[in-house]
Amino acid sequence: MSTQTEKSPARRGRNALLGLLLGTTALIGLAAHEVPAMAQAETAIPPVAAAPSQGFAPLVKRVKPAVVTITSSEIVRDDDDGGLPFPFPGMQRRQHAVRGLGSGFIIDAEGHIVTNNHVIDGARRITVTLEDGTELPAHVIGRDPRTDVALLKVDAGKSLPHVTLGDSDAAQPGDWVVAVGNPYGLGGTVTAGVVSARGRAIGQGPYDDFIQVDAPINRGNSGGPLFAQDGSVIGMNTAIFSPNGGSIGIGFAVPANMIKTVVAQLQANGHVERGFLGVTTQAVDAGLAAALHLPKAGGALVAEVQSDSPASKAGLKPGDVITAVDGKTLADSRALARAVAAIAPGKEARITIHRDGSEQTLTVTVAPQPDTQQTAEAEDAAAHGKKIGVALAPLTPQARRALDLSPTQTGAVIGEVADNSPAEEAGLRPGDVIVAVGQKPVANPEQAIRAIREGLSKGNSVALRILRDGHSAFVAVDTANG
Repeated sequence: MSTQTEKSPARRGRNALLGLLLGTTALIGLAAHEVPAMAQAETAIPPVAAAPSQGFAPLVKRVKPAVVTITSSEIVRDDDDGGLPFPFPGMQRRQHAVRGLGSGFIIDAEGHIVTNNHVIDGARRITVTLEDGTELPAHVIGRDPRTDVALLKVDAGKSLPHVTLGDSDAAQPGDWVVAVGNPYGLGGTVTAGVVSARGRAIGQGPYDDFIQVDAPINRGNSGGPLFAQDGSVIGMNTAIFSPNGGSIGIGFAVPANMIKTVVAQLQANGHVERGFLGVTTQAVDAGLAAALHLPKAGGALVAEVQSDSPASKAGLKPGDVITAVDGKTLADSRALARAVAAIAPGKEARITIHRDGSEQTLTVTVAPQPDTQQTAEAEDAAAHGKKIGVALAPLTPQARRALDLSPTQTGAVIGEVADNSPAEEAGLRPGDVIVAVGQKPVANPEQAIRAIREGLSKGNSVALRILRDGHSAFVAVDTANG
């Protein structure tokens, strides 16, 4: 894969590209000089063992039975529209089956399996193949697109071999790691390398915190485990940077500690709830730190505070620099996003800030993230009446940029489309933006929910006007058979 996660076939066109700036390196000649013997002794670095003397065979033999191949199948609809808006009178919609391959790993004897969300996204049928060739149908316990983590379950009728999620915070650059997975359909493939870096942001979302590795991973490795030398899983292979689609030694894995948090919520609730503060922030570099009279660079500079948000109620102001949450120092604005997201909605948190040259502590009651709340409202609205099978989210500035929309565009973006639902049958897709229900414009998810509910109270179908790829069209969603 190029610079991207391995999306399911129907979603690959929506992948965001990751640009890397390649700088030049100047080689400067150094004058030779004699180093005093005492200085050499004080600065000499002692040698260490570079690799396991037995290789990685004992490790692989132990963990390989818990690594699985995941096959997903979905129906893709082609709109033979010649570039025109859809649906167009007289056009025939074609559909064909598409199979996707990925990897996963079993985390308990009962058959819970962790993989990437993008491996199973849009799938109607998911099959898990064990190391011995046994094929088992799997169902989705829950998934979290924001971290690209999904949890599956299979029933094998017996206890299954499984692996343990380790402490990814203990992983250091230079540590040996082993990846096991299903690249290009070659199940059970083992590759090895080292941790190249930690805390990488690759433009996948606000919670980017990837482990970078040089172990070769390719298409089909997505969702597979990344092992430390003790056999614990320290990450899940998710993306690579590549100009040609193949491995060039730059891969990225979701840290195990993040997986633990997400999986625990998916097992308990089927979805992930995250805290919301209501601020727009930016990183504090050395220049900003000096200008703001801070002791050092770091933390998150508050650029904007949303009205009626937890932040505004707590007294946060633009210009404040948030340096810690509940006593944990923040390296940058991404660390703030992760820290707040990890706080359960309704809980209080202590926010340490620098303001006017002094340090202060504010107490804030964290709220649910708006899109999480509104998605729940959409599902709740459907539960009390006829279901069309969509979950809606607000058009945030980030969503507008991702969908190439005007900054002033309003509406409700479709975040998820349920399998075999009326919405799926009508051809709706994640990323479509509902701008009107019937002739009634809608500006946000709440208005769309009310208008859909009102429309379905009068009959079995509702007309949605959507934006997709710069085109506007009406789509009729019929719930009679839903």
